[in-house]
Amino acid sequence: MRNTKQNKKPLSGLEQMVLELLWERGRASAEEVREGLMGRHAMKDATVRTILRRLEEKGYAAHKEEGRTYIYSGVERPESVAMRAIRQIIDRFWGGSAEALVAGMVEQEVIDPAELKELAKKLGKKEKP
Repeated sequence: MRNTKQNKKPLSGLEQMVLELLWERGRASAEEVREGLMGRHAMKDATVRTILRRLEEKGYAAHKEEGRTYIYSGVERPESVAMRAIRQIIDRFWGGSAEALVAGMVEQEVIDPAELKELAKKLGKKEKP
């Protein structure tokens, strides 16, 4: 069964790292991914291929064949993936309440008053028809 945008499984840290590299490059072979990650996280070829396969299974990446080489690319924009991850966090830790998340961030001083005012302005603009 193919994952839809709503029910995609979350990314592991390594999957996210590989997907970010695909977004940076636009497209890449498994070897290019492995080489691109050398400075950040050295991985064996088999590990890179496993991660790419998992990204495809989860619906985050796709491949095309060029000769005997698979060329991978990200399926969605980074913003869409980030918003889904945030939604999963809100559902998991705040019972689905974005309001509870923001209130907690204000209480814990994660958001400063200036940012909160700016956010309120944007929300006010969003409400107007």
